[in-house]
Amino acid sequence: MNAQPPSASPSPAPFSSPASSAAGVSVPDTKLAAEATELVRDVTDDLIYHHSRRVYWFGSLQGRNRALDFDPELLYVGAMFHDLGLGERFRSSGRRFEVDGADEARRFLESRGVPEDGVRRVWTAIALHTTPGVPEHMEPEVALVTAGVEYDVLGIGFHDVSADDRAEITALHPRPDFKRRILKAFTDGIAPKPETTFGNVKADVLEHFVPGFTRGDFVRVIQDSPWDE
Repeated sequence: MNAQPPSASPSPAPFSSPASSAAGVSVPDTKLAAEATELVRDVTDDLIYHHSRRVYWFGSLQGRNRALDFDPELLYVGAMFHDLGLGERFRSSGRRFEVDGADEARRFLESRGVPEDGVRRVWTAIALHTTPGVPEHMEPEVALVTAGVEYDVLGIGFHDVSADDRAEITALHPRPDFKRRILKAFTDGIAPKPETTFGNVKADVLEHFVPGFTRGDFVRVIQDSPWDE
């Protein structure tokens, strides 16, 4: 099955401060958070922008459910930057899109004097957000970026958040035709560098939507290695 391109998205409107509270969760009222919002709003389309904001809200609510003590500012930056690597300017990088996004977040944070531990947490949160089973055992900000992504994209833990809270968040950041559109965004972002999907979930995307794609086979890599035995 080949992905069908969505209709062209309108250009993002000029930046204005978005609503910052929903479902009992607020975006940190800091210069760092405001600058992260403006940067991501400027360089992504509505799909990625609204998805990234929802990841912050759903990750925060899962943090509350799990009684985790997390830094909302670091979680917010991780959520906002987590899909930045899908952008067109990264498609020839030869690296996983998660690493491209993580490096952009690191540059953003370092340029604003954020301590190294915070930079490391955000970098790790973004780099591992498509690696199931690992982030949940790491620092809260790392765990909760993944939890927010898994909630919004995969519906994992769907009933952990009340219907009223979901409605409030999606009213603020809607998700029209989200399943098809996010798969299209994944395909566009990683199809130019298919080798980066080896051993990770994005190989499934290319197998569905890119004719002729052949996923890497870990067993064959071992069997065909230059070792005699």
